[in-house]
Amino acid sequence: MIARRITATAIIALALLAACWHLWWFPPARVPAWLAAILHAAPMLPAAVLAILQRRSAPFWGALGALMMFSHGVMEAWSNPAARGLALTEVALALAVIFGASWNGFRHRMTQRRKV
Repeated sequence: MIARRITATAIIALALLAACWHLWWFPPARVPAWLAAILHAAPMLPAAVLAILQRRSAPFWGALGALMMFSHGVMEAWSNPAARGLALTEVALALAVIFGASWNGFRHRMTQRRKV
């Protein structure tokens, strides 16, 4: 139950981080800020809606989107020193989503090993 709450919170935080990144903190120079914000948040938007509606499929879709957000965060942390703090925050939130979505499977697998 707590893993689901952590996952839902991290999903929504990732979507908000992506929007704020391009709207206020680091607006792009060549494209409109709103377009960059929507495109950056797009992988997490379906999962954020599902998390708000408390659907059981939200962690799965959030983990899929978080894989893309993780890649983006690593790339930004490596290539853009000015945005390194935000990028590492994005990486940490993406990992929280991925591990939170996988936690019940990990727990089930470990209890099955103990029974054998």
